Amino acid sequence: MAKRTIAGLAGLASLVLLLSACSGGSGGSEAPPASDLDTKNPVVIGLDEDSTGPGAAYATLAGATARMAVDEINANGGILGREVQVVVGNDESDPTKTPSVIRKLVDDGAHALVLATGGGSVLQAKAVVKDAGITAVAPVAITTSVGLPPDNENMYMLANGLDDFSEAYCGAFEKEGYKKLGILADTSAAIDNIAGLLVPALGECIDIVAQEKAPVDAADLNAQAARIKAEDPDVLLVMSVGGNFEVLAQNTLAAQMPKEMRFSLASLGNQPDSWALANPGVLEDVVYMGALDSGNPRTAELEKKLKKANGDDYRLTAYDAQAYDAVYLIKQAIEDAGGTDDLTAIRDSFNGITDYEASFGQDGFKLSFSADKHIGADSLCGLVLSGFDENNEPSGPWTKFQVSC
Repeated sequence: MAKRTIAGLAGLASLVLLLSACSGGSGGSEAPPASDLDTKNPVVIGLDEDSTGPGAAYATLAGATARMAVDEINANGGILGREVQVVVGNDESDPTKTPSVIRKLVDDGAHALVLATGGGSVLQAKAVVKDAGITAVAPVAITTSVGLPPDNENMYMLANGLDDFSEAYCGAFEKEGYKKLGILADTSAAIDNIAGLLVPALGECIDIVAQEKAPVDAADLNAQAARIKAEDPDVLLVMSVGGNFEVLAQNTLAAQMPKEMRFSLASLGNQPDSWALANPGVLEDVVYMGALDSGNPRTAELEKKLKKANGDDYRLTAYDAQAYDAVYLIKQAIEDAGGTDDLTAIRDSFNGITDYEASFGQDGFKLSFSADKHIGADSLCGLVLSGFDENNEPSGPWTKFQVSC
């Protein structure tokens, strides 16, 4: 499998010139040549990308594809004939650093923001974003409170939230007859925030008999796995930001409890570089909360674009699709607002976007927003419980259970 590099994705401008603009947010008129773009009056998108820290494994994927979307937009006429530029910050998945990063992006001239960072950081951004009056989209956030009051007037999320996650997990547990759940989680800020919301919801449908935690840089999880095993769960859930912790957790749990089914958050399925680190066949018994279905034609089209730009070994992730949609939603809002002079008009235009056909989720999944709805998902169809094959690579939707739309 080819290594995915951020440099390789970020420098795609020349290749993207060959790609067609295909998105629910793009216009239908013939685009002027890229050389005719107004570069003296650019549209500026601020990108908070965790290029370091525990969230880097997924944030860099979203950040790279956000840049690709910008390159594609510029290759097809920009936004209202203006070049789109990206300014970048990095809060390192540390919520205490997020406010200053957001303020710097605003000071650098951003007209809208893409927050490719963890849910804990996005929550800390809400008040700053509101005070700045700038529209911000958190494409990979799943913490439902990101899109809810207080301070949500300018903050938007695309993915289904944790309330929907719990409904999907509980449906799967009930369908398969699981009664006792063991949980192994890392202690990152993002996962602590997720666990605080998801675990109580899961406790409504299944007996949680064990909860173990370890630092995200843990080198050995045998003690935690042994304590979980002692409580005799019949199903397991790993909650982590992915990367080495996730693989270590799956390897360890598989060794100590080979007969128990394992579930995971979205991170594992969206980190191709991690799959090869798992012991042979270990991921075959893992079901993760995915958001991709090849039956969605927009997903297939985006995958084709990314493979053409980055090689046939490129593996599309939900983070790619969600970041791509975030940029095109911002494009649509700015165009509907008539430009960037009035940031409030951009927010109001974003609130008017309905029935946007997403690049992720099941076929027919749409995103809609309003002044009272800042979580875009129109249904549970943005979730796709997904499995792995014997080669530790995603095999597509899990055949035993899926949420209904």
